[in-house]
Amino acid sequence: MSSQQHVAILGSGNIGLSLAKGLVKSGQWEPQQITLTRRNLDLLDEYTALGYQVTSNNLKAAKRADIVILAVLPQQLNKLLDEIKPAIKSEKQLLVSVISGVSCEDIRSYLEMNVQVVRAMPNTAIAIGDSMTCIATDNGSVKNVNLVKSLFDTVGVSIQINEELMTSATALCACGIAFFLRSVRAASQGGTEIGFHAHDALKMAAQTAKGAANLLLQLASHPEQEIDKVTSPKGCTIAGLNEMEHNGFSSAMIKGIKLSAEKAGDLYKSDD
Repeated sequence: MSSQQHVAILGSGNIGLSLAKGLVKSGQWEPQQITLTRRNLDLLDEYTALGYQVTSNNLKAAKRADIVILAVLPQQLNKLLDEIKPAIKSEKQLLVSVISGVSCEDIRSYLEMNVQVVRAMPNTAIAIGDSMTCIATDNGSVKNVNLVKSLFDTVGVSIQINEELMTSATALCACGIAFFLRSVRAASQGGTEIGFHAHDALKMAAQTAKGAANLLLQLASHPEQEIDKVTSPKGCTIAGLNEMEHNGFSSAMIKGIKLSAEKAGDLYKSDD
């Protein structure tokens, strides 16, 4: 990464701070190339000590940045854009939005300028460098899309998708973290009911879930292919699976994802 480039993360909450750590850990960025903004600067003392630039002034941060990352809540976006608009140079800067339910066109339209915007939708596993991040744009150059992909590849895995699918990506990947955590929690509760101590049941359930996911990712196989390997005629696995299906397991997951996608699409509009 060029020593001349600078990135500003406006709204340095969990996602923004995790990204900042990932960039530095990758060795491609130095802390002094990254400006973090937050209203309460006391929460960023650790980052100041490490050499990051820290300020509560979003305009000041945006002025010196080549890449401006918008990482606030949807209902805070318009105020943020009002603050930084005087600093945006449409021909020189790239805006990256990690805000749910906000399109690239929404941002350009509000700013009234043809700045390049790339959207990124990470999830909270970014905190451990294991995020699934979806990236999309409607006017970003191939170079800028690859740049954004390289940023988020430092904190997990990223893929480019069509922008019209970003709301769906929010439901499947960002909200999906909670769905899979709830399924692990349910499995651990089942483990406790059949005799394990709660902490042992949770560890067993979580590791089993991790193993199941890695089977699919490392072998590039289909879930049903792996399920077939562990089910036998009149066996205990198929009995358990069928009981879950009779009680709507798959249907509940599908309906939950669909409803989350609907809600995600309304976050910015409903608070505008």
